[in-house]
Amino acid sequence: MNQLEQKQSGLAAVSEKSLAVIVYSLTIVVVALVSFLIYFPQTLALGHLDVSMLPALNAFINGTCAVLLSAGYVFIRRRNFKAHKTMMLSAFLLSCLFLLSYVTYHSQAPATKFGGEGMIRMVYFTILLTHIVLAAVIVPLALFTITRSWRGEFAKHKKIARWTLPLWLYVTITGVVVYLMISPYYVH
Repeated sequence: MNQLEQKQSGLAAVSEKSLAVIVYSLTIVVVALVSFLIYFPQTLALGHLDVSMLPALNAFINGTCAVLLSAGYVFIRRRNFKAHKTMMLSAFLLSCLFLLSYVTYHSQAPATKFGGEGMIRMVYFTILLTHIVLAAVIVPLALFTITRSWRGEFAKHKKIARWTLPLWLYVTITGVVVYLMISPYYVH
């Protein structure tokens, strides 16, 4: 048995209850950390670390994830399972990189206030609110979707992926939109 098969068989041995505990625990940790850093920016500041390029990097990562997710959808529709898996795992890994970059930025930088007025302000906060809520929702959905595939539970994978993909796409696309709308207000 090769290493990949050993890892897959190990993951398959995890009970449904244990899997749920792991996924929801990770979700709580991620959401709590991000929430803490949004409400208490610079709490973990490490001196004068220049993180000014991270919001643009995060928008680029989000845009790239949207492209990878879309390509993964096209590949699965064409029954190209290997390319689908590559796109989706790449999107997941980039999302993890995004999370690290996002946490780093918010631990080091002051909060940025949106300066738009009138109707654009309402549009911005509507997009931002839905983005934030669905970003929290996508964490367990993505983890369950990937785990179902990894365990070879393709019927369950397909069932949850029908929800995960559009929500994950929405989060990645609105992440770029939020960046474009707030970027004029970043302090450099």
